[in-house]
Amino acid sequence: MGTATFIDIIVAILLPPLGVFLKFGCGAEFWICLLLTLFGYIPGIIYAIYILTQ
Repeated sequence: MGTATFIDIIVAILLPPLGVFLKFGCGAEFWICLLLTLFGYIPGIIYAIYILTQ
């Protein structure tokens, strides 16, 4: 995909689904991140950073 900027990482830490939404839109990545964040904030952060840095 591309590299994540510093701002992307900060947004992914503060609001994981928003960071993924800004990069990928309302696709599968967003919904997975939203579900993980609802189940636990830390899994949402880990997934968001993982998906943004791929």
